Amino acid sequence: MSIVLYETRERVAIITLNRPDQRNAQNAPLLEELDKAFDRAMSDDDVRVVVLNAAGKHFSAGHDISPEVLTYEPWKSMFSDVEENGLLRMYNWEKKHFLGYARKWRDLPKPTIASVQGACVAAGLMLVWPMDLIVAADNARFSDPVVRMGTGGVEYHGHTWEFGARKAKELLFTAGFIDAHEAQRLGMVNRVVPLEELESATLKLAAEIAQMHPHPLQMAKRAVNQTLDVIGQYAAIQSVFDIHSLGHANAWATCGQATIAGLAEMAPANKAKQER
Repeated sequence: MSIVLYETRERVAIITLNRPDQRNAQNAPLLEELDKAFDRAMSDDDVRVVVLNAAGKHFSAGHDISPEVLTYEPWKSMFSDVEENGLLRMYNWEKKHFLGYARKWRDLPKPTIASVQGACVAAGLMLVWPMDLIVAADNARFSDPVVRMGTGGVEYHGHTWEFGARKAKELLFTAGFIDAHEAQRLGMVNRVVPLEELESATLKLAAEIAQMHPHPLQMAKRAVNQTLDVIGQYAAIQSVFDIHSLGHANAWATCGQATIAGLAEMAPANKAKQER
């Protein structure tokens, strides 16, 4: 079964993360398939709006850091030549697959909508933040707990822009959650709907947008994104990625290979927490 599903309804492409048993945790194949799905939607002239959703109870548990994943490529090779090249291989991989993909998806020419239920944790934020609009179920909750793992936040630092400076600090410092209604109050989420209405409400919004001509839609999106970049978003996110990478370097310098073992040990605990 495909780990990313793709379908179209009228002028709307629907992309679905399809690892429900793993709470849609992200591994390399999922990210690559997701990128291909977005490319497919962009190349289809009949598609005017893209919806990103997820199968199962949770939108995404973040990076897949289960023990078996950490022993497979490309993760295994990232640490095979540390003595010779340091963490350069890891830096370049994250720059492409985490920061690079998020940035690319943020600037897709067509409007995008994230449809979120349950937990959206850490790297899950790097899927919803690049989307233009977010519709959240009333059971949705958002968190980036990676300070516990030795870094100051996930690779794509949308925190300050999405939450405001003080709330971003609180969430990072405490590794806590915010619920859908608080996320809407802060301006990160556009609409909150009952869980049972999430799909219909999202598709209704997408259909409404799809009635617009694609050229002014693209220009409107570009105008907003360009404004954010003019006031510094692009430069800030690029800079904070290097701060994130410094966290990896510090963890390796102090813990070495134990850093990877520690991530694997944390996975079951994080999984249980997300289920609650």
